[in-house]
Amino acid sequence: MSLEGKTAAVLVEDVYEDLELWYPVHRLREAGADVVLVGPESGKTYTSKHGYPARADRAASDVSAGDYDAVIIPGGYAPDRMRRHPAMVKLVADAVRDGRTVAAICHGGWMLCSADALRGRRVTSFFAIRDDLVHAGAEWLDEAVVCDGNLITSRTPDDLPAFLRSIVASLAEGSLAAS
Repeated sequence: MSLEGKTAAVLVEDVYEDLELWYPVHRLREAGADVVLVGPESGKTYTSKHGYPARADRAASDVSAGDYDAVIIPGGYAPDRMRRHPAMVKLVADAVRDGRTVAAICHGGWMLCSADALRGRRVTSFFAIRDDLVHAGAEWLDEAVVCDGNLITSRTPDDLPAFLRSIVASLAEGSLAAS
């Protein structure tokens, strides 16, 4: 499935989960999408849980949701750091509001909580943050991938194939019906 002409922002901060950042980056680039790493600071290198570096192409304060067809939030403990930056939270909130594809895996749901994007939505996540998502207004499901309109969520690196199939389908179709 070709994603030529599509754009995606993959968010980055320190202590990101390696596979949850790099699998989407490479899979979407392989499909032809233009993928940009967006962090708190442009040009800064952020380090994964296992020491792997990722350099931010752009700062969240220098981009807007309208610049991208999708915003992807990897897990690890990076989302806890991401939500300390108002520009990163605003990017996610605006993308959800504007109907862009927004995908979060593992602890990425923390950013959805901070972006006030979960009221009345169906989601999944790493089980340890279930209560956070429920208290933010979501219905939590224990499934590999949950799609609710423009919101796509998954639990762990084991779910990455289903997660990326849903993201690619959403971008290719322009929208994703609730499942």
